[in-house]
Amino acid sequence: MIPRETVQTITETARINEVVGEFVSLKRRGVNLIGLCPFHNEKTPSFNVNTARNIFKCFGCGEVGDSVSFLMRHEHFTYPEALRYLAKKYGIPIQEEEQTPEMIQQMNEREGLFKVTEFAKNYFVDILNNNDNGRAIGFSYFRERGFTPAIIEKFQLGYCLDEWENFTKTAITKGYNADYLVKTGLSIRKDDGSLYDRFKGRMMFPIHNLSGRTIGFGGRTLSSDKKVAKYVNSPESDIYSKSKVLYGLYFSKSAIVQQDSCLLVEGYTDVISLHQAGVENVVASSGTSLTTEQIKLISRYTKNIVMLYDGDAAGVKASFRGLDMILKEGLNVRIVLFPDGQDPDSYARTHRSEEVQKFISENAVDFIRFKSDLLLKEAAGDPIKKTALLKDVVSSIALIPDEISRSVYTTECSRILDFPETVLISEINKILRANFKKQFSEHTENDVPIETHGHASRQQTLEQPIGINEQIATAERGIIRILINYHQSEISITNEETDEIEKINVGNYIFNEIINDELTFENPLYNLIFQAFSTRTLSEVEGHEYQLIDDSYFLHHENEQIKQLTIDLMTFPHIISENWEEKGIQVKKECEDEQLFRIIRGDLLQFRLYKLEKMIDDVREKLKNEHSEENATILVAQLKGYQRGRAKISDLLGRKVTK
Repeated sequence: MIPRETVQTITETARINEVVGEFVSLKRRGVNLIGLCPFHNEKTPSFNVNTARNIFKCFGCGEVGDSVSFLMRHEHFTYPEALRYLAKKYGIPIQEEEQTPEMIQQMNEREGLFKVTEFAKNYFVDILNNNDNGRAIGFSYFRERGFTPAIIEKFQLGYCLDEWENFTKTAITKGYNADYLVKTGLSIRKDDGSLYDRFKGRMMFPIHNLSGRTIGFGGRTLSSDKKVAKYVNSPESDIYSKSKVLYGLYFSKSAIVQQDSCLLVEGYTDVISLHQAGVENVVASSGTSLTTEQIKLISRYTKNIVMLYDGDAAGVKASFRGLDMILKEGLNVRIVLFPDGQDPDSYARTHRSEEVQKFISENAVDFIRFKSDLLLKEAAGDPIKKTALLKDVVSSIALIPDEISRSVYTTECSRILDFPETVLISEINKILRANFKKQFSEHTENDVPIETHGHASRQQTLEQPIGINEQIATAERGIIRILINYHQSEISITNEETDEIEKINVGNYIFNEIINDELTFENPLYNLIFQAFSTRTLSEVEGHEYQLIDDSYFLHHENEQIKQLTIDLMTFPHIISENWEEKGIQVKKECEDEQLFRIIRGDLLQFRLYKLEKMIDDVREKLKNEHSEENATILVAQLKGYQRGRAKISDLLGRKVTK
């Protein structure tokens, strides 16, 4: 258990922009930062980070939270895991008892898998550096590849002894769960139930998630036997999904953001050699063909991808699929081909850092020139093959979602291939129409109700229990929003007895209005928040003076729903540009005294109006079933009183009563 004081220190110290910035590329917009939401697929940024209040909110999917909840959602951390991660990041000490083997077995499975892979990484590193066979075989191999001790340490490279059970027995002796060893793929269970090491005699490349935790491994054999697989990778597990992971991204994400470009290679050693050469904005597709999930992962940090390939024609042709996938996701893509017989790894090892960087920058070409140059050589004047080439390039252009980008590439294609642009446009439009018809057909054929994950449905789940009148819920939300954002502000009102202008605290004003009219909140979540304000207001202080609630009170509330709702109500999708005032554009701000009072007064009047309308409906329903003349007379009197009140409030709001 982490002490409450330590938790408070962690949450107050952690800066939301620094925490989120490790996983999402953020750009400043007004007083906030924006980026592509990591929790749903989007091409237009709607993910907002408010540094002043240390919170985030996505106006696309409705996800909200602080640094802790971001890590819990993004990295699938438990609450204690997120706190420990932040404590480590900001150097905040946490006193925790040492874990015994018994405690390790009692940990939840996911954390158990993380613990096992972390132990395995440390074990392989230790064998490489401190075991005689490890140094003679493993360390020597990496040194022969030109890797320096510093780069070996940085990427936490290791070696698994060429013995069947050494790792497995060591792990079990240390108290690690045998089932977790099997589930992470570190050990394989035979039919008789015994275990042996999956990575026996292999060089070990740990694979990390975005926060640096080890989730899997790639193992390279040193055997020359062609029957032995050159690389063996960890199988899928609860913590490792290879289609959603990019090797090296943990080490490269900062450089990718800084350079606004990501180099995409094929192998582990390509990444490591380029890092050693000073080129750090590079990732590999982690032992699998490039996937849509991996491309979306890159898009969080940059919109620009450079694919690096060796000169092998078969490999280059295979890259066409990945290239089209990148275009379809709306990213910019260029390609670099290395000289025959060279790949990123070998080129980086045989050239100086400056030469590597210069070669990449000077030889990166857009996908049209890349495809055209490659396929034109094959066409060699054959009109049939040239037609196929044109269709191939045009089909790639048609994948680009942005119309302006499509137009630019169409013009470039026409110039390079010396072909009429109008014909190319016509072909692209045919493809677009065909794709649209296909998508429309699929949509109508599968036109069944589906679960909505948008902002509206999330709010309904969070705030609006079934049966609550929507109008009342809207009015209640408006009042709570004002309380959350402006309870410490002051407004000017006219004292009806003295006719003098008085300053009054917003929280105190709203509280008095609600209590005096004996109004109650039907939404239980709103009611909890109002009661929290009420508790502070009804203090033992003489005169029941309003006591301020600190802004962080609800932001760090123990009730997760209240915390999320608070963030939701504190954030706004639109921000007034700081340049408007300089240009003389005057906009009334909500927080200004007169404007704020007008909003509060309107929200309170609507709250009263909707309450009266509900009461009127209730009385009318009772009258339908009332058989006692005496009771009916009382109900009619109540109805008329409610109707008079409704008419008065409607006049104040400038509305006409129609029922």
